[in-house]
Amino acid sequence: MNILFVVAHPDDEVLGAGATIHRLVSEGHRVAIATMVSRAEARAQLSPTLLEDQARAHAIVGVQRSFSGNFPNIQMNTIPHLELVQFIESAIQEWGAECIVTHHPSDTNNDHVMTSFAAQAASRLFQRREGVPPLRRFLYMEVPSSTEWSFDSSACRFSPNLFVEIGEEGLEVKLRAIEAYAGVMRPYPHPRSSEAIKGLAAYRGVQAGCNYAEAFEQVFSRL
Repeated sequence: MNILFVVAHPDDEVLGAGATIHRLVSEGHRVAIATMVSRAEARAQLSPTLLEDQARAHAIVGVQRSFSGNFPNIQMNTIPHLELVQFIESAIQEWGAECIVTHHPSDTNNDHVMTSFAAQAASRLFQRREGVPPLRRFLYMEVPSSTEWSFDSSACRFSPNLFVEIGEEGLEVKLRAIEAYAGVMRPYPHPRSSEAIKGLAAYRGVQAGCNYAEAFEQVFSRL
């Protein structure tokens, strides 16, 4: 299967699904990442080598293709929705994506929300354009320190119903990939500390009856 992860910023893909990407690639699936805000100016202050960091992280987990957008950091709500959708649609078409994984729409990070809305709209591309493979799955992922901060109680919060067993080896790969991004890891009890990331993987594993897992919310599936 050709899988496209659509994320707002560099590091979101690894924080949300680094071990799952590693597992998918090892099982023979093809994985690409479409990053909306590739330069992420706020993050670039911590790491002037952000794009190189991303390339190293992608090599660790096995990503086969990257699509880089240049939308403004923490200002994606100022960009016409159509431009965001068209960028994702071009990645879908080039990659022949059959599955899309993106942010949950009730995330507290506004760039994550805009990315999710645009990915939802782009997911219907196969109905509008000939030659685009029908979408087989659409999933939301959780990004530590963002997804859990869903203050809007009127919105449906992240509710995982699909768990990917990653094992200790997958968790170690994920941590190595996160560490490739300078300035992302923080001391415990920050959600992006190694202890918290291990704890979340263990908690999701307990929910699924295994040792470690990453969690997703599947909102569309065609068997």
